[in-house]
Amino acid sequence: MMQYRRFGRTELPMPVFSCGGMRYQYKWQDIPADQVPLDNQKNLEATLLRSLECGINHIETARGYGSSEMQLGKILPRLPREQLIIQTKVSPKPDPLEFKLKFDQSLAFLQLDYIDLFSLHGINTLELLQDAVRPGGCLEVARKLQAEGKVRFIGFSTHGPTEVILKTIETNQFDYVNLHWYYINQTNWPAIEAANRHDMGVFIISPSDKGGKLYNPPKKLVKLCEPLSPIVFNDLFCLSHPQVHTLSLGAAKPTDFDEHLKTLELLDQYDEILPAIISRLEGEAINSLGEEWYQNWSTGLPTIEETPGNVNISTILWLRNLALTYDMVEYGKMRYNLLGNGGHWFPGKNAEEVEKLDLSQCLKNSPYAQKIPQLLQEAHQLLGGKTVERLSAS
Repeated sequence: MMQYRRFGRTELPMPVFSCGGMRYQYKWQDIPADQVPLDNQKNLEATLLRSLECGINHIETARGYGSSEMQLGKILPRLPREQLIIQTKVSPKPDPLEFKLKFDQSLAFLQLDYIDLFSLHGINTLELLQDAVRPGGCLEVARKLQAEGKVRFIGFSTHGPTEVILKTIETNQFDYVNLHWYYINQTNWPAIEAANRHDMGVFIISPSDKGGKLYNPPKKLVKLCEPLSPIVFNDLFCLSHPQVHTLSLGAAKPTDFDEHLKTLELLDQYDEILPAIISRLEGEAINSLGEEWYQNWSTGLPTIEETPGNVNISTILWLRNLALTYDMVEYGKMRYNLLGNGGHWFPGKNAEEVEKLDLSQCLKNSPYAQKIPQLLQEAHQLLGGKTVERLSAS
């Protein structure tokens, strides 16, 4: 049976799983409705109905998700509106008028009178934060929409560094935040704590895909997570923290909810189940990487801006760690080959040119300054390959 958590100051009863809308749409670009194949639309509608049948009444999409909003708009008006929590997202723009036009487009596609949760999408840099909160900026537009009854609550989504997320939270202008946080990447925990201090809702983005491609896990990870599947382990790990309110499930078909739902009956037993699995995962990391590196590898690493060639050293070393520890090579390739192509959503460059760069100055605060250049080259050999684009750019 679905469980619900208070979504911060919104007071909305939020299901612990949300139905993310970026996997079941037909195209990543806007297209005429009559170009959507009937079987695709039927699958989307069946997925949505299965979501509601499970008690997952939070449907989350974005203007940047191609035909998602338009296709949802074919079914949403047929459903009981008061039982739904609808979220869409629009990226902040230097021109607030463009931002407003994008929102109007979203509302028209969704065929709704109002949006429950409206996110400023992708506050990933200080410049985008400024576009949002400056006088006359996008947040002011969102507030006017709220006053007109077209928006109930205003939040933001982010793929940015923790420092940018914290600065955005500390403005105290947002009701909730969508961010990344899961077992393999816990760096945003200070942002979750800050969100809780401000009584904001906390929505976790892509815990199964960006959280490790857990729907197609390596055998080593499967064994380490027993008796749970990697998906259920990660769900239980995230939801064992009451500071987290909901996890996004990017369902592509009706059966994609099934594995996640197994988590619900375990929520009150997490303290009996999780410690042994976490101990095995940590033990394997120490065994594979060495305890000293496992504990200290991220100490003193430079930012992308401080690094010659804008190499994203911390992300590359992190992906190498995952590949060596848990055989997460396919996940590592998916993320690594996005470097240099992900813009502010996944910033920095890969290590292809690293042997030509002098990293000594930027690594001066790292205890591993001598060995990191070689490790970066090894990571490129292991993970380098065909360039990957962000889905919404493909």
